[in-house]
Amino acid sequence: MAPTDEVPSSSTSRTVSCFRGNRKVSEAGPRSDLRVIDMATGVAGPGAARHLADFGADVIKVEAPAGDYIRQMTWPMIGDVSLLHLHTHRGKRSVTLDLKTDEGKQLYKELVATADVVVEAMRPGTLARLGLGYDELKAINPKIVFATLSGYGATGPYRDMPSHGIAYDTWSGIVQPVTDDEGFKRIPPTMPNVGINVGPMVGAIAILAGIIKARDTGEGCEMEMAQSD
Repeated sequence: MAPTDEVPSSSTSRTVSCFRGNRKVSEAGPRSDLRVIDMATGVAGPGAARHLADFGADVIKVEAPAGDYIRQMTWPMIGDVSLLHLHTHRGKRSVTLDLKTDEGKQLYKELVATADVVVEAMRPGTLARLGLGYDELKAINPKIVFATLSGYGATGPYRDMPSHGIAYDTWSGIVQPVTDDEGFKRIPPTMPNVGINVGPMVGAIAILAGIIKARDTGEGCEMEMAQSD
């Protein structure tokens, strides 16, 4: 289905609410000239897109009919939706598209034609097999910045492994798992949550650099980032 409200052109300014002291004010965000198509699941890609939404970008979350799995992934729950989902997708609009259908693919291409950025986190090659990879999308929109954020990157022996924030913190040595009385490894009661937050932030910075290049040269780019790095 199409978005519930009319999708404006990417040059349309977007008004965001913010606070100064205790007074709520409305002003155009510094990146209200951007449109971002967020089709990533999990936290890394959507987290990067959330930073852009915080800057005022028009971020459209594209979900499969089943919805993003983090909607029910972890507590606390707000009604039937996880707080993690609400936190990661604040400030975004959303649309449901079935990219396995011709109609879904066509609607997706129409969105990309008006966008500055696509953020995705599917397994390597998934979008290309659907005819929606970077080569296909840049033919529609030569300035598109195509950003892939994954756990362990698109190449190498770990590329297909699932991962979440605790994996990156453990991998780097920031967190040392504890062993309980039964010999099971457990997450320590206090953990810094560095990986789950830093990856999306660095991703957003890289995306902004790609947008600057696209606007200077008229050519977009494909970028790939591993959250474990």
